Amino acid sequence: MRAAVRWHAALAPDTLATTRPIAIAIDAMGGDHGPCVVVPASLEALSREPALTIVLVGLGEQIRPYLGNSAAQYGQRLVLREATQVVAMDEKPQEALRKKKDSSLRVSIDLVKAGEAHACISAGNTGALMATARFVLKTIEGIDRPAIISRIRSRKGFTHMLDLGANSECTAEHLFQFAVMGSVVAADTSGIDKPRIGILNIGEEETKGHSGVQEAARLLSASQLNYVGFVEGGDIFTGDVDVVVTDGFTGNVALKSIEGVARMVVGALREEYTRNPLRYLAALASWPVLRSLRREFDPRTYNGASLVGLNGVVIKSHGSADAVSFGYAIRAALIEAQKGVPTHIANSLKAQWVSQTA
Repeated sequence: MRAAVRWHAALAPDTLATTRPIAIAIDAMGGDHGPCVVVPASLEALSREPALTIVLVGLGEQIRPYLGNSAAQYGQRLVLREATQVVAMDEKPQEALRKKKDSSLRVSIDLVKAGEAHACISAGNTGALMATARFVLKTIEGIDRPAIISRIRSRKGFTHMLDLGANSECTAEHLFQFAVMGSVVAADTSGIDKPRIGILNIGEEETKGHSGVQEAARLLSASQLNYVGFVEGGDIFTGDVDVVVTDGFTGNVALKSIEGVARMVVGALREEYTRNPLRYLAALASWPVLRSLRREFDPRTYNGASLVGLNGVVIKSHGSADAVSFGYAIRAALIEAQKGVPTHIANSLKAQWVSQTA
């Protein structure tokens, strides 16, 4: 069964220099594909990361066929934790929270709460994941609302953007908190010293934007963060800003637009290069360049959005993720767990409080 999903070794995440044992709980039933994607990706991660332990959570009868002899191979580093329920992709978050207390999604989060896992991952229902994680783990002191953050490819590396859909309406204080969390994530996961922070706005001028972004700008200007001012949509890709802060409605629309344009460009290139034999030959001649671009901009390598602001590491994978893509979500969870991102966010918030009251 494991061979049913092909692993693209050329796109596999790099092995990390794991400094301490890390356990990750994974909702094996979430997403469009469930165990047939989650299990192969988990086994591949175990083969790369000798200090990693993975707890697969879900319906045992559906998970075991994909394990093969892996239990003997990885021993105590591979654990099957059975759950009796599954949260559907279209299930209402509050219904899942009330009625699915033994779901694979809920049990994965419970393991983080209990200290049996350092992080959890799910490709399942985003609303249910956010609602359950917030209920079980609670938010970090000083954080009103968790946010969704992810990396977006830019000309000079990556831009970290939040919120990407958790909070459709935000106050200036929420945007300030997002900036603190985004700065910590960019520093911890991408090694950026003093990440440059911008607020997404309809113009770069200080007079542009509604009262919420204007007040958020004043808060950030008075903070110890490296705030560079308002940025526009095009600045997400220039590499001149490391963290872009916005409300969840705007951020989600921007993200979906970016993904749509990327698919359109890829489709247009494929169509043009295969239009006739001469163009097909041109495609063969330029294949090394196209292959390099394909690897660099492959959306699978950016899978793994973090639900920041919680007392624990929670990673959301795309529901349609394949094994390669899910492997990157595991990598994201491993990095955040190693770095202790929630603790760093709490410490950063305290530092901001001290600076503002000094």
